[in-house]
Amino acid sequence: MSGRITAVSRNEAYSFSKPNHASVTLIEGLGVEGDIHAGETIRHQFRMTYEPDLPNLRQVHLMHEELFDELALKGFEVSAGRLGENITTRGVDLLGLPTGALLHLGEQAVLEVTGLRNPCSKINDFRKGLLGEVFALDPVSGEFVFKCGVMAVVRRGGTVRPGDPVRVELPPLPHRPLERV
Repeated sequence: MSGRITAVSRNEAYSFSKPNHASVTLIEGLGVEGDIHAGETIRHQFRMTYEPDLPNLRQVHLMHEELFDELALKGFEVSAGRLGENITTRGVDLLGLPTGALLHLGEQAVLEVTGLRNPCSKINDFRKGLLGEVFALDPVSGEFVFKCGVMAVVRRGGTVRPGDPVRVELPPLPHRPLERV
């Protein structure tokens, strides 16, 4: 499975959306240089109040651009960085990856997928009704399907840009499905 990066985003302040940039630098064990969510311990604004010392499993947020296509068909205009992701991809089944999958980005960077993004009510503040479109009940399993991308930690740093390839390396079997982090 391979694809490409279509956008990279970061924000130095807490804000729902993140502006796009020509490149971002990933720092091993920390996240995106200059992004408010970079750090060894939890940087999620709400979770920091009650779990400040837990490891940061949400250093980098990745989202598949195909979600924007799906949302556009339902009347929602969403573009890269607007839902708070750091790296937007195309051609990679992010939601189908197992926990521990490695994403090789560009020439050097490697991310390890830690789990699913847990969509929050701020999505409705961004676009009314959007929250209901980014998760759904699977009629077969009865489980919720979360569509807002995946979270990862930086295993090897490097600079990444739109157009860079994304190569997926699956962990050894048995695979563990992604859970919300």
